[in-house]
Amino acid sequence: MDFVELFFVWLGAAVVVFYVVKLASFAKMFHSGVWFLQPASFFTSMGEWAVVTGGSDGIGKAYSLELAGRGLNVVILSRTKDKLDRVALEIGQTTGQKVKVIVADFTVDDKYEHIEEKLKGLNISVLVNNVGILPSHNPSKFLQTKDLTQNIAKVINCNVKALVKMCQIVLPGMEKRGKGVIVNISSGIACVPSPIYTMYCASKVFVERFSQGLNAEYKEKGIVIQAVAPFGVSTAMTGYQKPNLVTLTAEDFVRTSLKYLTAGDKTYGSICHAVLGWILQCVPQQIIHSERMQECLLEYVNKRVGS
Repeated sequence: MDFVELFFVWLGAAVVVFYVVKLASFAKMFHSGVWFLQPASFFTSMGEWAVVTGGSDGIGKAYSLELAGRGLNVVILSRTKDKLDRVALEIGQTTGQKVKVIVADFTVDDKYEHIEEKLKGLNISVLVNNVGILPSHNPSKFLQTKDLTQNIAKVINCNVKALVKMCQIVLPGMEKRGKGVIVNISSGIACVPSPIYTMYCASKVFVERFSQGLNAEYKEKGIVIQAVAPFGVSTAMTGYQKPNLVTLTAEDFVRTSLKYLTAGDKTYGSICHAVLGWILQCVPQQIIHSERMQECLLEYVNKRVGS
């Protein structure tokens, strides 16, 4: 057998092994209680507090309630104090855990010294970087985005800078103790370049790459860092779409996603969203990027959000 034949034999074997591993990883998701078993004290053994950005609504609120239900006190950050106070009261009455609120508008403020001061001395087990925004309520091509200049700054501040700065604040304590969990919320559409969501999608790609790199740097320190990339979740950002087989409630999504915390540096958070991600990556980009597909997607999304 000459070199060229040998090369293709090994290449074919590598491809087969790659897809066998992918299938095995997918099969594990059906048995999370076996493969990714977490003891009841998984979170509380790492610390006393969870910190959740964007914690007053949607996925962030669901994480706050779920983590409090698992024995952690919670710090919730958002820009609207009234909503924060209502959620804090709900968490306290429902779970009996302590709740702190920090008012922070991540789109415009640069008050990270204030946040760091408020978190000082807390034994933080979990950080959930959930806060994020779309450039506009309705998707559009980049130059057609309303108030484009202002929205560029808001998306970068909220979807990118907030993530990095919160990790900068919380990670040193986790490194010192040799334990902790950081969950960074990405988006399913970041798995492929997504026209009409270009700026949002690009910001979520940053979330994934930052999370994966950070996990490689700190996993030997006992810290779990994971990007979670949901598709449809019924929240204000998605116009509270009616839950169905692929559009989950925030509570169901969070409960499911936490099962896969030890499944790797990125998950889709649920089996149905993992299937959607793999299907989307199999569609030729020429189809996704075609003008006709963009028009159909715009029409579909605008109809779903009731514009």
